[in-house]
Amino acid sequence: MPGLDLVDHSPHHPSPAAPLANSSNLVLIDNYDSFTWNVYQYLVLEGATVTVFRNDKITLDELIARQPTQLVISPGPGHPDRDSGVSREAIRHFAGKIPVLGVCMGEQCILSVFGGQVVSAGEILHGKTSDLRHDSKGIYQDLAQDLPVTRYHSLAGTHPSLPSCLEVSSWISRPLDGEKGLIMGVRHKEFVVEGVQFHPESILTEGGRAMLKNFLKMRGGSWVENERLKGTVEVAPESIANGGQMKSAKDAKVSILERIYAHRRAAVEAQKKIPSQRLADLQASYDLDLAPPLIAFLVRVRQSPFSISLMAEIKRASPSKGVISLSTSAPKQARTYALAGASVISVLTEPEWFKGSIEDLRAARQALEGMPNRPAVLRKDFIFDEYQILEARLGGADTVLLIVKMLDEDTLTRLYRYSLSLHMEPLVEVNTVEEMKIAIELGSKVIGVNNRNLTSFEVDLGTTRRLMDLVPEGTVVCALSGISGPADVQEYKQSGIGAVLVGEALMRAPDTTAFVEQLLGEPMAAGVPTHSEELLVKICGTRTPEAAKAAIDAGADLIGMVLVEGRRRYVGWDKALQISKVVHETNRTRGRRTKSLGRPAVKASSYFQHASSFLSHPSRALLVGVFQDQPLPYVLGQRRILNLDIVQFHGSEPLEWAALIPVPVIRSFKPGDPGISTRGYHAMSLLDTAGGGSGQALDAKDVVGTLRRDEGLRVILAGGLNAENVRQTMQDLGDMGSRVVAVDVSSGVEDEGRHSLDKIQSFVAAAKGRTKE
Repeated sequence: MPGLDLVDHSPHHPSPAAPLANSSNLVLIDNYDSFTWNVYQYLVLEGATVTVFRNDKITLDELIARQPTQLVISPGPGHPDRDSGVSREAIRHFAGKIPVLGVCMGEQCILSVFGGQVVSAGEILHGKTSDLRHDSKGIYQDLAQDLPVTRYHSLAGTHPSLPSCLEVSSWISRPLDGEKGLIMGVRHKEFVVEGVQFHPESILTEGGRAMLKNFLKMRGGSWVENERLKGTVEVAPESIANGGQMKSAKDAKVSILERIYAHRRAAVEAQKKIPSQRLADLQASYDLDLAPPLIAFLVRVRQSPFSISLMAEIKRASPSKGVISLSTSAPKQARTYALAGASVISVLTEPEWFKGSIEDLRAARQALEGMPNRPAVLRKDFIFDEYQILEARLGGADTVLLIVKMLDEDTLTRLYRYSLSLHMEPLVEVNTVEEMKIAIELGSKVIGVNNRNLTSFEVDLGTTRRLMDLVPEGTVVCALSGISGPADVQEYKQSGIGAVLVGEALMRAPDTTAFVEQLLGEPMAAGVPTHSEELLVKICGTRTPEAAKAAIDAGADLIGMVLVEGRRRYVGWDKALQISKVVHETNRTRGRRTKSLGRPAVKASSYFQHASSFLSHPSRALLVGVFQDQPLPYVLGQRRILNLDIVQFHGSEPLEWAALIPVPVIRSFKPGDPGISTRGYHAMSLLDTAGGGSGQALDAKDVVGTLRRDEGLRVILAGGLNAENVRQTMQDLGDMGSRVVAVDVSSGVEDEGRHSLDKIQSFVAAAKGRTKE
């Protein structure tokens, strides 16, 4: 038709490009749109092997099982939140793992998945062209500006609702000022995810085929990985030899494993060049004994409160399941696993596919600091270099994973021996008879059988049982992968398996302890008690041996002396020595109620719960010396001369001093102070007002808030307590009252500045819920 300035950009008698190895399994989701054929045609012409699925004819699990090399979401009618089928789920899963492209509705799905709004565009366009402006990156690389592109849409994303993780990659300029107008393309800032509102596959779009060609050049799940792999797109020679046929599913899946391995090699090599992170730097730190204390993995994996040991895994994502929980706190999860009875905590440190890091390992190990009978910590990663093993040891790992499939025998032997030289017995992973024989020949003491075949990614829970007959006596066999329910575990118990590794199912469990007991088919065995069932009472400000004797006879558990000159309740040496003699020589007249002994503890316990046992003695009261901002040598000297059982700091003393004092330390804090929950130093935190001994009460809400922030925290409560309010104060704390180990009183048992025997007796009786005698 004359007068129409239209150019047909469709391929005329095109010659297809050679098949691309990196695009050998591209999946295209069809949102029931006729343009899907055009998208398919352009992709195939550029060398991709494409499989098309309607958006309601395949599930996410089926998509995951296909292990696509790229994902493309087609145009389609309707709204992305209602009419896109599996598209949004697929984007959410594959973002960060493989390149993702969305066209028209596909772009709107990307906006919706990451939190943007898709609303009316203010106009309805059907087959109209507009001049496109773009940022010359990603799919627009090497393309001119003001390209005519074809638009078929009435909906679009908006600038105000654009999620912070996305950026505008192309737009239609506003006619008056030339600024960015309607959004025509978005790009994820971290992941290889691009979306276009227009139709690159339309015959009226200039450069559309070049855009899709640029997309097919993209590699990996993140832009960092894409940059590293840039220029490595290869033609698949086997595809050419077979007349352009797609590689087998098995080969496609092998390439994913190889990509992970290649990525780790590149990342480790780059890290080794960073000053402070070079191998020599790590070795210098290790030579200074800066690695956290180690426990014997082989011993700990055999200890369990269950009849089979649990290896609990911290895993945010995986290549087979996608994102599991990006918001997971590694240290919090580690503590949860430990208290639920885990013998080993496995920490994924691979960043791209599993979303882990070496920092997760360090934080998880720090969270277990000071925890009695803590679990062993496993670094789970693709380990191929001594550097990674040394890095793991410095990060707090007790063991590392060595995968037989990934390593030749010389490398495996070298890494195994190097790990042993750092006093870490490795977990050696196998999947086949041949690999098991290699592990046994190596001398492995702990062998993990991966039920997931790393070539096919299929799970077969029978793998572990079939390989058991090859294992020599004394070797611990662990079943890895695919364990989700009690029936799986029961079979392993009967087969003599020593441990099971569980990741995804644990990560998704709403109640970890209950799930573990259900999974392993039995409740945890009881261990030794860690503290008295009865609330402890500390009488502080004691100034005479007579007052100390009266407090002990009344049932007090701790007798406190203020050893700070200038304080009103200060006790001089002579009186302090007399008080010490009374405390150490006076036996209790009243028995203590304690929990009955169980079998020796085989699980970790909370640090503060364990430390609470230091605050009581079965036959006498304990003597506490209270200090405030005095030199450490003075504190140590007083501790020795007065034979103090416990030291209490009530000033700004460094937390580290507690590790230098040979008796338990109580440390005073105000609610919300930093350091109150720090493990491994003070045995117990005492909550009090700023000055202490003032008779000023704490706000119950502040106390509850402090305790709720850390479920493992136990405290001594002070501040304005007396016989009339101590029970009510405990009741005001609600369920947090059980986390108060002891109450501390000074002014509340005084008359005119001196201890009152009657008030002491009344306070002890009220605190312990007894009737005053």
